[in-house]
Amino acid sequence: MALDISIFDTIAPSRFTTFTIPHPSISQPHRHLLRVAVLDSPVQLTDSARVALMFVPKTREHDWVFCTESGQLQLLLTCPQISRLILIGDQPTEGPDSPIMYHRPDQNDDVSDIIQEESVRPLVIALSRKFCVKNGIYDVPIVSYEDNVISSVVLEKCVGDFVGEMLVEDVEIESDGSDCNKREFRRRLRFKRMPNLIQTEIKIVPETCLSSDSMRIGEHVKFRPDTAVLVHVYLMPMVASCSLIGSYLSERIQLGFRPKALCVGVGGGALVSFLGTQLGFEVVGVEMDEQVLRVSRRYFGLEDGEFIRVCVGDAIEFIEKLACLANVQNSDSLGIRGMQDGCYLNNGDGLDTKFDVVMVDLDSDDVRNGVTAPPLEFIRKNVLLAARRVLSDSGILVINVIPPSRSFYEMLIHEFREIFHESYEIDVGNGENFVLIATVLPIVSSVSDCDNTFLKKLRLAISGAYLDSMRKI
Repeated sequence: MALDISIFDTIAPSRFTTFTIPHPSISQPHRHLLRVAVLDSPVQLTDSARVALMFVPKTREHDWVFCTESGQLQLLLTCPQISRLILIGDQPTEGPDSPIMYHRPDQNDDVSDIIQEESVRPLVIALSRKFCVKNGIYDVPIVSYEDNVISSVVLEKCVGDFVGEMLVEDVEIESDGSDCNKREFRRRLRFKRMPNLIQTEIKIVPETCLSSDSMRIGEHVKFRPDTAVLVHVYLMPMVASCSLIGSYLSERIQLGFRPKALCVGVGGGALVSFLGTQLGFEVVGVEMDEQVLRVSRRYFGLEDGEFIRVCVGDAIEFIEKLACLANVQNSDSLGIRGMQDGCYLNNGDGLDTKFDVVMVDLDSDDVRNGVTAPPLEFIRKNVLLAARRVLSDSGILVINVIPPSRSFYEMLIHEFREIFHESYEIDVGNGENFVLIATVLPIVSSVSDCDNTFLKKLRLAISGAYLDSMRKI
């Protein structure tokens, strides 16, 4: 069926159109198709409509970032003041033979880029004829996609009951340090519903000693997880929040008790593993999707044990049930009550109902307005009150926040002040994440830093910059 090109004469918020065409600059175009996607912004801009063009990077056409509507929508939302984004790239092949490896080209071919741009210009004009000319001049900026991935290989794709399709991949990334010869390898978990968001990222190292020149992603080199370090940008600030109650935690350790942490949202388990193995916490994790936990155990080094336990269930329901049980002091019935109420907490029986730290790392399922954390459901007053009830008297609530707007962030801070005694903030510094911390009681330090065994361990484990950047709000 022929495409009615006149539909593109107006901006229709949230409209998504995709089609294929023969490649205009190849001698046998019927053998080489281009995939074209046209996205109109869900946000109605007050200024005159502006159109931008993006070429899908070569050999990245199978990446969910570029071949799914949710991924392309996120690309559009990262382009400020753009009403329509046109993406053009090779048509992805289908089936089991689809590529699972990517290697960045050694250098850009500027001549080929110019030829490509000129070859698709008539198409771009047709898709934006009402908006592409400003003062008589063709004006469609080309937006480039850049990330730090040098190469990648997909280890597994699978489907979870709640998160849907997901993948695990190993990547080599550019080193952000002064040593340009240093090789950086990571393992990532991504969900198809929001492929631009890295759900979990950990450091990986070769299983055997190899020279750096012989290490290449996807080529007979086996990697293992290194859970002793945190590389996901907001996790270190979350852990740094524990310094607020360092005196209290140090006293508990000196009395022979392990600090207790509840991690709401496990993902690949990097935070759970780090708190348990590096800082000596007794950790309980709550994750909605059992497939995610299977992946975290197989690929990300999550190991259940005496001091690390993971429950399958809805995080909000879990906290609310735990809060009710804390009121009646009947933690032994958690598993039974959870099953009766329809919450699948198959290994949640016998848990303590009080924690020194509750860490929340949940993102919203709604991708229409970009990445948001936590979901709106979590910042309801009754949920925050339940979180307060499961904290010890000296406990803290720690939340990873990606605010979609300033008003969202201010609303969350207001709710904190209504329910908790003090609030603190760490700006992660990436222009996206903030860590908010709320305390049950005023912070009182009774142990000097030189005697504080927990703070000493914490400073050895994470960057001191985050420990010093916390501010009261």
